[in-house]
Amino acid sequence: MRRLRNVKIVATLGPASDTYDMIHALHVAGADVFRLNMSHGSHDEIREKHRIIRQIEQDTGSTIGILADLQGPKLRVGVFAQESEQLDEGDAFRLDLDNAEGDRTRVCLPHPEIFAALEPGASLLVNDGKIRLRVERCGDDYADCTVVAGGVISNRKGVNVPDVMLPLAALSDKDRADLEFVCALGVDWLALSFVQRAEDVVEARDLAKGRAAILSKIEKPSAVTHFEAILAASDGIMVARGDLGVELPVQNVPPIQKRLVRKCRTAAKPVIVATQMLESMIESPMPTRAEVSDVATAIYEGADAVMLSAESAAGSYPVEAVTTMNNVAIEVEQDPTYTQIIEASRITEGKSIADGIVSAAREIAETTDIKAICCFTQSGTTALLTARERPRVPIIAMTPLVGTARRLALSWGTNCVLTETLDRFKMAVVAAARAARSEGFAGPQDQIVVTAGVPFNVPGSTNILRVAPCDERLIFSTDPE
Repeated sequence: MRRLRNVKIVATLGPASDTYDMIHALHVAGADVFRLNMSHGSHDEIREKHRIIRQIEQDTGSTIGILADLQGPKLRVGVFAQESEQLDEGDAFRLDLDNAEGDRTRVCLPHPEIFAALEPGASLLVNDGKIRLRVERCGDDYADCTVVAGGVISNRKGVNVPDVMLPLAALSDKDRADLEFVCALGVDWLALSFVQRAEDVVEARDLAKGRAAILSKIEKPSAVTHFEAILAASDGIMVARGDLGVELPVQNVPPIQKRLVRKCRTAAKPVIVATQMLESMIESPMPTRAEVSDVATAIYEGADAVMLSAESAAGSYPVEAVTTMNNVAIEVEQDPTYTQIIEASRITEGKSIADGIVSAAREIAETTDIKAICCFTQSGTTALLTARERPRVPIIAMTPLVGTARRLALSWGTNCVLTETLDRFKMAVVAAARAARSEGFAGPQDQIVVTAGVPFNVPGSTNILRVAPCDERLIFSTDPE
C-alpha cells in the first residue's frame, strides 16, 4: 500500500483496536507498524493480534512491521492500609523493605537494589513525578525522605530514580519469557524498556538470536549519557519522552530529542519519536494545535517514525488519530522548508563504498529526471543507507527476504517489494524496472537508479549503480549480457 509520505506511523494496539476490522482500518488510515505492548494482555491475546496483522498483510498485499515492546523492570511501592494517603510538602516519609501495609509515614518499596544504590540528596519520583521525595538518610533496607512535592500516593504506584544508575538488568524474568514468546511468534522488532547501558542491549540480542531487530527505548538519564554506545549496539532507537520527561527537567527533553534523532540518522538506524503525540485524541476527535505542532516538529527533525500509544490502543478515536498523524506528515513533507531542513542536515562524509554508492544514487536522482531509487538488499543495510540520504525521489527496497521487508517498514521512505533470489545484475535491473512500473512509481518511458551488490546475496556488498530505463526491452537491447 503506497503512502503519500516518507515518515512512518507506528500504532499501538489495545482494547480499542483488537479486531480485524479496526486493525485493518488503522492500516488503511496510515499505520505502517503495529506495536504490541507486553505490559498489557496475555500471550493468547498477543498471539491473536499477531495473527490478525499477518492476515491483513496477506489480504492487502502490504508489508507490515510488528514491534513487541517489553515491559522492563517496573519499580513500584507496595500497598497502603487505606489504599491511599495524602503526603504534604515538608512531611517525613520512609520507604523500606517491610511488607506491612503502608500509612502516612511509610510504605514498602520491595526493591533492595534501589536502597543499595541510593545516597543522601538523591530524588525519588512517585506516580510519574507527581510526588517528589528527597533522600535524607538511607541504608540497605530503608530511605528516610522529605516530601518536596506532595500529593496522593496510592497502591503500587511507579517509582523513578533519576539521579542513580540502578544495578538492574533491563530484562526481568517476565521480559525474558515474553521475548522468547514473541520471537517464536515472529515479530520483527523488540523494544527494550528502561535501557541504561549497552550491555542491556547485548543481553537482549543474545536471547533474540537474530529472530528480531533490537530497538532501545531512551527514557532514562543514564541512557542519554551512554547513548553512543547504546546506539552502536542497537538496530533502532525510540525516544520515549514519557519517562524521560519525568526523570529529567521537561525543558531538557526537546533538545535531547533533536540530538538523538540526528545521531540516529548519522548512524543510518531508524528512530521513533513517541509518547503523548496526540494525547488529547484519547477522548477528543480533534487534537490540540500544540499536539499537531509536536508531530510536525518530529517530522521536520527527520525522524523515521512517529508513534501513537494510548490514542490508538485505548482511545475513543483510534482511526481519527492515525488519520490526523498521516495528514500532518503529508502536509509537512510538502513544505519546501521541510526539504531545506532535511537537506541541510544531510551527512556528507562517507566511509565505505556503499556510502559512496547511495550518495551518488541520491545525487543522480535529484539532478536528472529519475523517478525512483531501487536498491537490492539482503540485510536491509543498503536501504537504511539510502534512507539516511533522504532523497527527493521514492526508495524501492527490493529483497527476497520477507523478514527484511517487514523490518524496513519502520525506516523512512522505504517502499518494500519482495523479489525472487537473483544472481545476475541484469536480471536485477529488469526486476527493478518491473517493480517501479507495477507499484506506480514510474512509467515505461521513465528512468530509475538501481543499486546492488555483486556478487549477489552477500550482505553489505553494495558496489554497483546503474541508471536504467523502465522499459525492459530497452534493458535487453542495450545490454547483450
